[in-house]
Amino acid sequence: MSENKNDLANYRISRALESLAEAKLLLDNGFWNAAVNRIYYACYYAVIALLLKKSIDTGTHKGVRMMFGLNFVQAGIISKEDGRFFSDLFDRRQTGDYDDYVSFDQETVNKLFLQAEIFVNKIIELTRNIT
Repeated sequence: MSENKNDLANYRISRALESLAEAKLLLDNGFWNAAVNRIYYACYYAVIALLLKKSIDTGTHKGVRMMFGLNFVQAGIISKEDGRFFSDLFDRRQTGDYDDYVSFDQETVNKLFLQAEIFVNKIIELTRNIT
């Protein structure tokens, strides 16, 4: 892997961790929809880092989901539950950002946040094991 891609993967990991911290601040202050957005982006940045480590380039959110599914979920590297979580999180973020009259509640967002922390840490661990 080129140094540039490795640097970019590391940058995406730092963005994932930063987005989790942003989500926690939003969650603690009752901004549920905005917290879901940051939770999704934390996972998205982590997945991009993983794809970069495998030299898989994508240009869209759909492409990221598809390549993650093909190369990691279907390959048995990532559990189907984690694959569904990432896909569901994308749908929730879309709904929260673009649909009218959508309001997430604290309990739902707390659960998503805890799942996202686990998910991001799993992905970070995987990226460390790819040379």
